[in-house]
Amino acid sequence: MTPETVLTVARESLTVATLLAAPLLLSALATGVFIGVLQAATQINEMTLSFIPKLLVLVITLVVAGPWMLQLITKYTQALFAAIPGMVG
Repeated sequence: MTPETVLTVARESLTVATLLAAPLLLSALATGVFIGVLQAATQINEMTLSFIPKLLVLVITLVVAGPWMLQLITKYTQALFAAIPGMVG
């Protein structure tokens, strides 16, 4: 196994991890900003107020983006398993 192979596998795994985390993180960020603006406008400073909307948005995001995320991780895992004989030899 060459250093180039290790770096390629590491780069691909970081790319897949970023693609998997992006929809959830971006939706939570957008919801947090929206709730923060709403709290600032209404002067309601309740910390737990943002928890339920974020949770609902994350569930909706998982329902919408879940099949794509599952397909992405499945393809990456299959490609990684298929490449194992070439990496060892």
